[in-house]
Amino acid sequence: MIPDKLIRLSKSVIGDAEKKAVMGVLDREYLGMGKEVQEFEDLLTRHFNRPAVCVNTGTAALHLALQALGIGPGDEVLVQSLTYVASFQAISATGVRPVACEVDPSTITIDIKDAKKRLTDRTKVIMPVHYASGMGELDDIYAFAKENGLRVVEDAAHAFGGYYNGKKVGSFGDIACFSFDGIKNITSGEGGAIVTDDETVLQKIRDARLLGVEKDTEKRYSGERSWDFDVRYQGWRYHMSNIMAAIGIEQFKRLPEFATRRQSLAKRYRNNLGSIDSIELLDLDLSNIVPHIFVIKLKSGKRDDIRRLLLEQGIQTGVHYQPNHILSLYNGDNKSLPVTEELFHKLLSLPLHPDLKETDIDYICSKLIECLD
Repeated sequence: MIPDKLIRLSKSVIGDAEKKAVMGVLDREYLGMGKEVQEFEDLLTRHFNRPAVCVNTGTAALHLALQALGIGPGDEVLVQSLTYVASFQAISATGVRPVACEVDPSTITIDIKDAKKRLTDRTKVIMPVHYASGMGELDDIYAFAKENGLRVVEDAAHAFGGYYNGKKVGSFGDIACFSFDGIKNITSGEGGAIVTDDETVLQKIRDARLLGVEKDTEKRYSGERSWDFDVRYQGWRYHMSNIMAAIGIEQFKRLPEFATRRQSLAKRYRNNLGSIDSIELLDLDLSNIVPHIFVIKLKSGKRDDIRRLLLEQGIQTGVHYQPNHILSLYNGDNKSLPVTEELFHKLLSLPLHPDLKETDIDYICSKLIECLD
């Protein structure tokens, strides 16, 4: 029986400022894409010190980034199998084949050695996924991409607010895509962003998010609409709304608060669980990332039993993620990825969000240790 009080795996953390901002949009009765979206993009552009374009989801961000690169049927994208299905769906939505790769078990980011083995003359992009906010061997990935003429689209959905080698994630490199859904490091309710210095890619994304209507972004930001226009490329209804952006603006202001809190809670987990022989922790530098999820590896492999026992104690847990190469849509090659498949059965995500208390972390750890014993 599940107790009445449940420690949630994740949740939105919303205050009066966000609610007031949304009411301001509602009172103004301009709910679509307008000045709030422009303001949110300006905030992100200053944060990254390079242009950002907002869309309605992180999945849309990945999809539009790939489409803007001009890839299509017959092309391939290297991506780790162990990621949320959104990564694969964004790739296949362009008509491109996602090529599933192994992960490094210590970081659960793409194994660059395995990716190199899967390189073909059809490979056009590599998509590193910043799992649990960690970036893995990003320098090696960019070196590999440069050597082989590949574009890099970073799935940075987990990594907003983090740093790699002293630089903000998204402030360097080729293209980075972020998610602002309800439980991410900051939220806009739903939403995402693409960040890059490639102006050709940016303009294609700006148009494609508004059904391919050329230069419609400028009209929207001035409170107008395009009535006489041209469309040259496939577009989608992927633009962000003012309601979303209003939440995102207020959440962005709280990033330092959220970052400090998430780091503190993750460090408490590590202090409590670091000496437990039956648990292995990911190789992450918590001082340089904003932990989106807290994932452990259970050496016993009895994850599902542990999940059930913890739920009986009022502790919700998760599994990030089911490998994509075993899903019906993507298993046409009947590929075996033994490292990923073995690792999947050991992964367990513990509750992590800024509303948790230190006593919650201590309770979770004590009950987890009891279950393991």
